Amino acid sequence: MRYRLAVVFALAALLGGCSRSEPRPAPAAPQPTSASPTPTPAPTPSTSVAAPLPGFVVLTDHDPRIHADIRYATPHNFVGRPITGYREPLCLLTRQAAEALRRVQDAALAGGHSLKVYDCYRPQPAVDDFVAWSKRPDEQQTKAEFYPDLAKNRLFVDGYIGAPTAHSRGSTVDLTLVDEPAANQPPYRVGQPLVACTAPRGQRFADNSIDMGTGFDCFDPRAHTADPRVTGTPRDNRRLLQRLMTDAGFVNYDREWWHYSLRDEPYPDTFFAAPVARSSVG
Repeated sequence: MRYRLAVVFALAALLGGCSRSEPRPAPAAPQPTSASPTPTPAPTPSTSVAAPLPGFVVLTDHDPRIHADIRYATPHNFVGRPITGYREPLCLLTRQAAEALRRVQDAALAGGHSLKVYDCYRPQPAVDDFVAWSKRPDEQQTKAEFYPDLAKNRLFVDGYIGAPTAHSRGSTVDLTLVDEPAANQPPYRVGQPLVACTAPRGQRFADNSIDMGTGFDCFDPRAHTADPRVTGTPRDNRRLLQRLMTDAGFVNYDREWWHYSLRDEPYPDTFFAAPVARSSVG
């Protein structure tokens, strides 16, 4: 009997993890610091398929000072090819999120830094693409860089990829800080040797981000914002980004140092599907 109960509990935990989405910012909640969040149940998406996206802007039009490196429109991401729904390498956000990032940019520039965004609004078809990819175990072209020490079938269970995702609501952004003026970043070449995202800064992909301890989209506990193994300058840089974003009304997802959601987002229950394209913002 004891053995049967253990099996039942194990299955329940696994199924619960598979349905997990990213935690939703709570207006009265303190800034999360634990490396093991207790996420809220996954909401049922109220998906809008119509373009233009209501009240959205192209971030770099709204604030041209902010740099953009939209990885999902390129082959340099954990899937290894451009993702469905990313028709153009643009950062689309709700106007409220873009205004908040303008304030972050002002504060960052005062300290000699600038923001660089990796991903912003993510259409629901892109999330569906991630889910379909996760069910094809043979497609692991970029494992050596993005999840070198993690089995692919753990990416959703361990909370590194969410379905649904807050990105589809339009007020969540993946970003970093770069020195200003920003250094040139070598282009990614398909087929180039891959290095683990957890390798020292001088060895992993030559991103022009200041040192955050891991690369972007690094599916490893060392990417958790407060992971105790990240010390010195990378820890200070993460804290700087967190302070700048928190002061402007964003909340960090504590398993990813780069992931922030606007606390008072305008569409907390809507998951949009229009493609990432200038035509989607009207």
